[in-house]
Amino acid sequence: MALTTVAELRTALGVGSLYADATLQEVVDAADNVLLPFLWKNQQSIIAHSSDDTTGTLYFDVPIDKVFYVGQTVTISGAGSRFNGSKTITAINTYDFNITITAGNNNPYHEVNPYGIAAAETYTDYTTIPAIQEASLMISIDIWQSRQAPSSGGVTIDGYAPSPFRMGNTLLARVRGLLAPYLDPRSMVG
Repeated sequence: MALTTVAELRTALGVGSLYADATLQEVVDAADNVLLPFLWKNQQSIIAHSSDDTTGTLYFDVPIDKVFYVGQTVTISGAGSRFNGSKTITAINTYDFNITITAGNNNPYHEVNPYGIAAAETYTDYTTIPAIQEASLMISIDIWQSRQAPSSGGVTIDGYAPSPFRMGNTLLARVRGLLAPYLDPRSMVG
């Protein structure tokens, strides 16, 4: 899901055909990588898993029995090759659910680090929301400008020492007003 297209970025930058699509695509992908983790999605973090021969159990740190349901298809990522992919929930408890996995070793309960993701059907297409598209384009432009002139973020009082902080913590802060209605409260800890 690209929030900004290469053509949109090319037009906004006014670079015509000066740069290859692949170069601009890297910038667009980077903007998605910055923005998408902060948007509200129908997913939960997997903190641990265990398995027997054909059943895998995924564990969560929040109650999930009202989030997921038996028979629902979820997409698992970041939990290991036996667990990853499109899976159907076969049983559910308050803090875990079971899925069918490929036969293999029995594994005891152990943590997944970094956390994996269990994602259910998405109800919002962020590529159709103008505020999200504009925020993505603005981040893409900032990333592009930082690549072309990395010290353009500001200067010190004496006017000689450039500031390298254009890609710092204010990158997302500059577009937070556009994103506010769509931000996942779980992403704003700290």
